[in-house]
Amino acid sequence: QVQPVESGGGLVQAGDSLRLSCAASGRTFSSCVMGWFRQAPGKEREFVAAISWGGGRTSYADSVKGRFTVSRDNAKNTVYLQMSSLNFEDTAVYYCAARASYDLSNRADGYHYWGQGTQVTVSS
Repeated sequence: QVQPVESGGGLVQAGDSLRLSCAASGRTFSSCVMGWFRQAPGKEREFVAAISWGGGRTSYADSVKGRFTVSRDNAKNTVYLQMSSLNFEDTAVYYCAARASYDLSNRADGYHYWGQGTQVTVSS
């Protein structure tokens, strides 16, 4: 059982950077993959990034590759999403999710536990 809780969202200007945090409460496992997804109004939820808590492997959507960095701090049961060069298209509610598996996934239905989301709004 894992309960992700996101924080760090807010209103920023285009070109700015922002770091989101996801704390996983409850029982956590080294094999638990953590993923970031986002959903803009009128659009489907889309994959952003994922990280393996067991091996440190990462995966990114093409739209954020080179701008976003996912990292972890297992001592704090926390995963981070460092976002840079933000633009209006990054405006969305960002969700953190946990996957009870060793392998990474870019599918929303591959994740078992979801946070409530944190809103990121980029002004342009």
